[in-house]
Amino acid sequence: MDQRIEMLAKNLVTYSCRVQKGEKVLIESLGEESKLLVKALVKEVYAVGGHPFVTLKDQSVTRQLLKGMDKTQAELMAKYELERMKDMDAYIAIRGSENASELSDVESDKMKIYTDYFMNPVHLKERVNNTKWVVLRYPNNSMAQLANTSLESFEDFYFNVCNLDYSKMSKAMDSLTAVLDRTDKVRIIAQGTDISFSIKDIPSVKCSGLRNIPDGEVYTAPVKDSINGVITYNTPSVYQGTTFENVQFKFENGKIVEATANNTERLNEILNTDEGARFIGEFAIGVNPYILKPMKDTLFDEKIAGSIHFTPGQAYKLADNGNKSAIHWDLVLIQRPDFGGGEIWFDDVLIRKDGIFVIEELEVLNPENLK
Repeated sequence: MDQRIEMLAKNLVTYSCRVQKGEKVLIESLGEESKLLVKALVKEVYAVGGHPFVTLKDQSVTRQLLKGMDKTQAELMAKYELERMKDMDAYIAIRGSENASELSDVESDKMKIYTDYFMNPVHLKERVNNTKWVVLRYPNNSMAQLANTSLESFEDFYFNVCNLDYSKMSKAMDSLTAVLDRTDKVRIIAQGTDISFSIKDIPSVKCSGLRNIPDGEVYTAPVKDSINGVITYNTPSVYQGTTFENVQFKFENGKIVEATANNTERLNEILNTDEGARFIGEFAIGVNPYILKPMKDTLFDEKIAGSIHFTPGQAYKLADNGNKSAIHWDLVLIQRPDFGGGEIWFDDVLIRKDGIFVIEELEVLNPENLK
């Protein structure tokens, strides 16, 4: 087996999920190629005295389930999977679908039922809040194609990103959490973007390999009704099987009152899922030095060095602004010069310009200091 796969499995079990003797670990895998990593994970869980449980899924089968989905079906699926999730101490999800658009023709009402009655109780409420969890992709031809590269080149990139020293990154992030925790007013400026909001008294959380691989963000949440202005995201996003580009939101007192994109109708259908979908549940700053360009994969794109993401929907428990929703959609704005530049201001002090931190306290998070 590729030693890089073995290293990744070890990091996921011992660092990301900190699996202890006797703990139960659910490993969920999507995609044929990821079986090598699944096998390595089972071996590592056994090695630390844990109990591995494995579920192998296929996106085309999921699509067929969704096409006929009704509330009863979703609730029955949730009933059994929720009971299992409640019994788990840790959860590792490997996602590697061969077709990122496999769910694009599933009707929006079916996706809403699935989100409301399955994903929300099983994952957003139970798994996110009550297990040690980590989610990652597995390199395949589909991902390489999205990244406009060969599979071999993408694998080299992938393992560099996923196996970097996240403990070093974690220490560097302490400076940013300290700054965020003493900040009240935030202003974000970029092409087509000028928004202001407060993060006062909302905790900040560093993400350094304990939840996502790859990782590299620090997040908090805006005070729910404090956002005003316009944001234009310059990174494509695949959500519920549909590719969205040039997404723009106008905010008034925290609420998205206007939303446009290449598919404005579908965008607004998602934002109408529930009341909380038109409010923001997360504000995060991306710092991964190896991820520099978008590839229409949220787990990578939201960590791009010099980026932020501003997320409609559910707030995380650790940085809770009170917003509840079945939606959590990480949309990314890159502020480096090659993407139009931009600025972040905290309490009227310039913190980051064109993707580079400009105050001494935060220079440890600039790319050259994290590699």
